[in-house]
Amino acid sequence: MKMSAEAKLPKMAKNASATMNFINAIISDARRRSLLVATMATVLGVALTVRLGMWQLSRGHEKEAMHATILARQALPALDTVAVLKDKTVFTQLHQSVRLEGQWLPQFTVYLENRPMQGRSGFIVLTPLQLDKHTTVLVQRGWIPRHQQDRTLLAPIETPQGQVHVKGRIALGPSEVMDLGGKTSSTADTTTAQSARQSSIRQNLNLIDYSHETGLSVVGTVLQTDADAEGLQRNWPEITAGVEKHWGYAFQWFALAVVQLLLYFWYQWIKPYRHAR
Repeated sequence: MKMSAEAKLPKMAKNASATMNFINAIISDARRRSLLVATMATVLGVALTVRLGMWQLSRGHEKEAMHATILARQALPALDTVAVLKDKTVFTQLHQSVRLEGQWLPQFTVYLENRPMQGRSGFIVLTPLQLDKHTTVLVQRGWIPRHQQDRTLLAPIETPQGQVHVKGRIALGPSEVMDLGGKTSSTADTTTAQSARQSSIRQNLNLIDYSHETGLSVVGTVLQTDADAEGLQRNWPEITAGVEKHWGYAFQWFALAVVQLLLYFWYQWIKPYRHAR
């Protein structure tokens, strides 16, 4: 046993010598300063990237909760016309299902252009539905394709007269698109409200300006979800949580934190140690 321990002494001395050489190589004054700077930079970089990754995870969980709320609201019983007229604040409850009865006002129909559906360019058709003489809702009735040569040639649609029944859900107004000048067209619609009736084809539609323009009391917007009919398509995109991108961003930030740590240990400890050996 004693002889075995004595036999190991040269090897231990060699390892101790290598360790001292390593320490002398990396703990010089200049090395100490550079190591301190590199350590602080790595700590800050890792802390920042981990924090950003955690923020992306929290955003993903928030969207999951929002999506669950939307699904729960869609599962509620549909509100009828009587309930809507009794309490018009229900139009703040986005995605709530409704079953409305009223009359179309086709003279105020608007076609919003540059609205693709399933890869095709076309128009979203909006027509006000009058519930009573004091209450009107703007209904996104559906989508029609754009004429290949002449954008002003609109595909024919049917607008039934008399009382109609509309199934849909409460929604925000159509999103704004960019015009050729690089600005959203809501400003242009506001400044040209006096001449807006000259054309039913528009880029965007502001609900308040539209109410002033038509003289209607528009209380909200409804997305019609009936089956395709009347020359209109209603293949609206499904509402998804959209959390995949947040998971992807979080993975990238965490991976960047790991890369910083690996680079730090490689260049500040492993490589100098190998050089000292």
